[in-house]
Amino acid sequence: MDALILAAGRGTRLGAVGETTPKALIDVAGRTMLERVADCLVRASADRLIINVCHLANQIEAFVRTHDLGAPVHLSHESPEPLETGGGLLHARELFRGNAPFFAHNVDVWTDAELAGMMRAHERSGAMATLAVHDRASTRQLLFDEIGLYGRLDMRTGTGTQSRDPVGTTINVAFAGIHVISPAIFERISERGVFSILDPYLRLAGEGERIASFAIDGARWLEIGSPERLEAARRAFES
Repeated sequence: MDALILAAGRGTRLGAVGETTPKALIDVAGRTMLERVADCLVRASADRLIINVCHLANQIEAFVRTHDLGAPVHLSHESPEPLETGGGLLHARELFRGNAPFFAHNVDVWTDAELAGMMRAHERSGAMATLAVHDRASTRQLLFDEIGLYGRLDMRTGTGTQSRDPVGTTINVAFAGIHVISPAIFERISERGVFSILDPYLRLAGEGERIASFAIDGARWLEIGSPERLEAARRAFES
């Protein structure tokens, strides 16, 4: 099983810390986020890790040469700028093996949710992709109905997008930064350049593909996207 760790971002919200240290290598209570995320994925049976890199890529390269992450590592280099989640996934396409579903996991989030169970749920569902979601305060919400993803909402601007009419009961939830993706998606991505993976997800949902959700409510979930959240994550691990 392959797993893609999304680690190319610039970490601009982290201020001075993000300017000198890639998010992947930020220390959280004695271990880097890269090590913590890799450990979660290996415990979920990933036996090969793909890491996309751009910002301060040389630091990540040096780290993986000298540290055992529990599985072989392949790097996907993006230049001159990060390609975001969708562009980064497409750029790494040739590094994936076979026809098995794979994980994609943001390097700046951590959870103790059962990722192996998420993979099993994805395989049973027949979905093109399955997204880990939970009920947390967020200005960006994904819209799901009884079929799957059908839209998104940006509460900062009061704007939203629906790719199709909802069916039955609907929910608004926050994305947790973890996906299981079927490799068939590569043949269906028409977007190019720098783009969010949510763009093809919503388009494909409108074309009849199922983009499923996997609730991780009740699991611990931490994110280090800002100095305040980084400090909260450090306190949580230390305790």
